[in-house]
Amino acid sequence: MTSISRARGVWLPVAAWALTRAVVLLCVLRVLVLPGPDVTTDVSVIYQGWFEVLKTGTFPLNDVTWQYPPAAALAILSPGLLPFLGYAPAFYTLVLIADAATLALLLRAGRRADHRPAGAWVWIAGVALLGPTAYARYDLMVTAVAVAALFAAVRRPRVAGALIAFGALLKVWPALLLTGAALRGRRARALWWSAAGTAAALTLLFVTAAPGALAFLTFQRDRGTEVESLGALVFHVARHYGWDGQVLLNYGSLEFLGPGVPFVSTVALTLSLAAVGWLFLWRVRVGELRPATLCEAAFTATLLFTTTSRVISPQYILWLVGLGAVCVTVRAGRQTLPVVLVLLATGVTLLEFPVGFAEVVASEPWGVTLLIVRNGLLVAASLIACRRLWASTRGDGQERTGTAGVVRARRADDAAATALPELTGAAPRPRTDGATPAP
Repeated sequence: MTSISRARGVWLPVAAWALTRAVVLLCVLRVLVLPGPDVTTDVSVIYQGWFEVLKTGTFPLNDVTWQYPPAAALAILSPGLLPFLGYAPAFYTLVLIADAATLALLLRAGRRADHRPAGAWVWIAGVALLGPTAYARYDLMVTAVAVAALFAAVRRPRVAGALIAFGALLKVWPALLLTGAALRGRRARALWWSAAGTAAALTLLFVTAAPGALAFLTFQRDRGTEVESLGALVFHVARHYGWDGQVLLNYGSLEFLGPGVPFVSTVALTLSLAAVGWLFLWRVRVGELRPATLCEAAFTATLLFTTTSRVISPQYILWLVGLGAVCVTVRAGRQTLPVVLVLLATGVTLLEFPVGFAEVVASEPWGVTLLIVRNGLLVAASLIACRRLWASTRGDGQERTGTAGVVRARRADDAAATALPELTGAAPRPRTDGATPAP
């Protein structure tokens, strides 16, 4: 009976993954067409254009839409490994492989005694809810590297450090995985030195290999307020009261341009700096680092920077889905509720882009409502994640407030974790710690 349950615990999520990914592939191959803009043009036009430039031995120096660290060139060039497929199909194939590898890591971790299988279901559901955008950007590849780094940190800190550095040179944000890393001890030294050494070596390699490796720093600095960001809500509402700005393609995305935009962009940067300040304060006052702290701190930090960013592109949600999947895989984790909120935000993101993007750009009521709901969910998830991260690493704070709040948080997380398989049609895994699930 046990072997049957174990087999079901593997094959059921694999079957769900295969079914949902078949639908996603049909969408990016344009067999199934969703309403709204074609999300695959980034691959077939922009990425392929960069591919041709990179093959000449230089970065896209004259293209302000190139806003990525130097290792991103490897992701853009990777379809060249499958030249017989054509650029776009080869790219989708490699993203599919990265997707499958991430699922395999989560399934393997979920079989451990101190872990649970909910993380695999978060990944299956999250990528499916985001729809074709998940496969039409290289962010899924970066997320796969981040997930591998978090799992490697437990027993292979040098490997984890190298993966974090490589991920940061792919798209910067994986550097946030170090937010909750220990600072003392043999393993901590191995992690930090490996990350620093790998980052330095790879940066030097890219700088000497081709001109323009660091041009992304200037291009990223000059970005404005993108129409899907939290700050953009100000202008979506203001347009209905006579604001005379406009939406234009700027630095590779649709941004608001006009009176007040620089001020709102500055506020967004200020909020991001405030997030840095809060994370620094948390690190200074942290009481203890638990087994789940590394992934929970990475999830919280990435959530904060995504929510306060001047740009919240739909594919950014993939970062949160991947890190959230790791958080709920660890049984001692306390971030399940914020992860569920992120999943809900992912589903709303599909409705906002590509399905309702015309309404968003035009600031029509339906488009603005979708943005308010999506961004509101991200704000709520950020606040709850911060509160739980702080409480989980401050033993003295828990003693002062008593156990009632901790028990309520555990019950809420256990109920949410149990609901995840039910939402996807899977049977929940029985507990192995002898405890009775909370009602």
